Amino acid sequence: MSVKLYVGNLPFSVTDASLKSNFSEFGRVSSAKVMMDRETGRAKGFGFVEMASAEEAQAAITGLNGVSVDGRAIVVNLARPREEGAGSGGYSASGYGAKRTDVGYGNGGFGGGRY
Repeated sequence: MSVKLYVGNLPFSVTDASLKSNFSEFGRVSSAKVMMDRETGRAKGFGFVEMASAEEAQAAITGLNGVSVDGRAIVVNLARPREEGAGSGGYSASGYGAKRTDVGYGNGGFGGGRY
């Protein structure tokens, strides 16, 4: 079973290949991806590494968390799963998000709700 790790505070010079080679010292790396900004094409400063086993992932966390890379102390920990609907309340299949019960028609006085 593979384990996904979050790697934060990366210098902008880090590439997928260099990230993979750094983590391969601690075990087999299934994938390594530095997240890129769509508009500028620059690295965002974080990425994800998928290790083959939980033991290898824990060894990488212990060995690399807080290590200085190009003058920046990187952060390595277990990646949290994406939360459903985690966003700024935009439109989804279930309708508009961020429902407010205190605003709308019929909730007090003339002209609708209160603010």
